[in-house]
Formats: sequence, C-alpha cells, structure tokens
Amino acid sequence: MLMKEYRVCMPLTVDEYRIGQLYMISKHSCEQSDGGEGVEVVRNESDTHPQHGPGQLTEKRIYLSSKLPSWARSFVPRFFYVTEKAWNFYPYTITGQYGVSFLPKFSIRIETRFENNNGDNNNVFGDKPTPAESVSFLDILTDPIPEKHYRESEDLGCWQSSKTGRGPLEKGWRDDTKPIMCSYKRVQCSFEVYGFQGRTEEFIHKNIRDILLVGHRQAVAWIDEWHGMSLDEVREYERELQEKTNSKVKSSQNNTVPPAGSHPVFSRSISVTDERSLKKMGVTTSAMDDPPTQPKSPIRLHSTPE
Repeated sequence: MLMKEYRVCMPLTVDEYRIGQLYMISKHSCEQSDGGEGVEVVRNESDTHPQHGPGQLTEKRIYLSSKLPSWARSFVPRFFYVTEKAWNFYPYTITGQYGVSFLPKFSIRIETRFENNNGDNNNVFGDKPTPAESVSFLDILTDPIPEKHYRESEDLGCWQSSKTGRGPLEKGWRDDTKPIMCSYKRVQCSFEVYGFQGRTEEFIHKNIRDILLVGHRQAVAWIDEWHGMSLDEVREYERELQEKTNSKVKSSQNNTVPPAGSHPVFSRSISVTDERSLKKMGVTTSAMDDPPTQPKSPIRLHSTPE
C-alpha cells in the first residue's frame, strides 16, 4: 500500500468552498465526459453515517478505459468502470470505496478535511501525524499540469475575480494571501497483483495529483460563476448537470460500434492475483519484470511573475 497526504491551498474560505466544490465537480465532470467515458452519477442523496452522522452519499461510475497505460489495457475490458462511493460531511469527506469487478486486489481510500489555514496543521485528521516524507504540497499557481488541461482563463497567474477582487496570484502567495484555506487529502491506494503493484500505485497517485491540481485551480478560476449562490441553488445546478453528464456518457456508449476484427466487449469478472493467471491472459513474465518505456506527457509550466 502506498499512502500520501496532499495539501492544496486556495484563496477562499472553507464556507465559500462548500459551494465552489459542488459547482466545480459538476461542471468538470460534464466537460470531461464524452466518447463513452467520463462520470455517471448513480446515487446522490442524503444519508446518515453510523460514525459521522448526517451527510450526502454519492455513488459514481467512472469510465476510463483509454486513460490506462498500455501495459494495463492488455488485460482490461474494452469498456469498464470504477465504482466510487463517497460520503460528504463537510468540512470532512470520505471517498472510501472504489471497486473494479476484475481487479479484486485494488483499493483506494481518500479522506479529506478542509481548514482555514495555509496547510500548517500536521495532524489534521487527529489520529497521528503523516510522516514528512509522505506529505506533498501542491501549488495551484506553479505546479505543472498535463498540457491537455491547460486553459489560459484558468491560469491563476493571470486570473482576477471581478466579484471578489482577488487575484492574480503571485509567487509565494500562500504566505500572505487572505483569505486562505487548505484542502488536506490523505490518499491510500493498494494494488496487490504480482509484477504490477509498484507501478500501478505510482500511476494512481500521479493521476490523483493531476486531478487535484486541475480541480482546485478550476474552483478558484470559476469563482465569478458560483460566488453568491446558495446551497439550494448549487444543488439544483448539480442535478441539472448530472442529468446532462449521464446522458452524454450513455449516449456515446450506445452509439459506439466496435470495428471489424476487434475483440468483443466483455464484462465478466476475472481474478488477476498470480503469475500463472497473468500468463493465461497473454501477459508474459518479461512484461511484468521490465516496465515499458512510455513517452512523458507534455506539460506546461504556468505563467507566474518573476
């Protein structure tokens, strides 16, 4: 198992981000859903957790076949989804259940807490401090993101809010910006499959890091779209976009016809837990021992004042 704690600061308050987070997740999910892939919301309803009390429960299906590295696509169905269950007890949330039918040894757990500070709480979850070597500060201004996600309008070195007067951010902004809050995320992932564990867990963390950077940047950059909305208003916006997003995902899947000679779509459950099983699926020992060389995705360093 690989555990890391990510800390992402934003020039917002925790109360503001309650609205901004719901708006950002809904809009981002809709934008990223196309071609049979994206996020389908199965449940989004009030629920009472036995330990944390009343909150909001969401269940999603995340379709992402094309986003897998080549070494993983060799034994993954053409269409598959990851099931995500999350409980929101704002300002504390648990994304505690991810499931993939044919990967029984796969698990991810994400705990999140939001506080009005610049990321200086070393025991935010109240059980034990995260070792310093496992803590990673993500800077929404200067840290690189994949080129495909870059938009000049979301570059916080150029951004300025007309509603709040905040922005643009400058180098070292976390030290003196007011207001400021931090999103603390403790991420634990495990993939106990011989020959794939290390690189799969690193691959998962790399993608989670990119998602956190892009999502938190957008929540800030879109502030003029959601600032001033009530909780009821943003919940209505969330419902509207969920219907639109679900329709995009299902429509694309129904209209997709596999090319001649391609492998048929299948959804049977298989267990991938040992070398013998992997070989039966065409994954050779050398493929497990020697990670394939993959070109790095191009990245853009965001413009920041010197």
